[in-house]
Amino acid sequence: TVVSGRVLLNERIREALLRHLEKDLGPMALPNIPPEPAPFTIVEYFTDPSISGFHDPRHHAVSLAFVVPVSGDCQPSQQALDLGWYTPAQATSSEMRSEMTGGHDRLVRLALASVGVLP
Repeated sequence: TVVSGRVLLNERIREALLRHLEKDLGPMALPNIPPEPAPFTIVEYFTDPSISGFHDPRHHAVSLAFVVPVSGDCQPSQQALDLGWYTPAQATSSEMRSEMTGGHDRLVRLALASVGVLP
């Protein structure tokens, strides 16, 4: 899956990114987030999967998507059961795409393209 979550009331986007990355990747992930982060794309999730291909059955949501390099030791925590590292080719393989839901396979491809490593 993709690290994700909401921004709390009066929380800066950078703080929300740090909070969610630590929650999912552990406190030693050491994410490299610029002082004023900018999303690589904005994704709109709909309850109807036929509208955009990005689907969340719970609600209509707008998501700012970021690529965040990490340089530390990542360990699954809280809701993450496991953590794995994949090459761009592995991350976009048909096997991996079949495991992603809600359009996350497309989001991963957009993220890889944004940093120039889409296979």
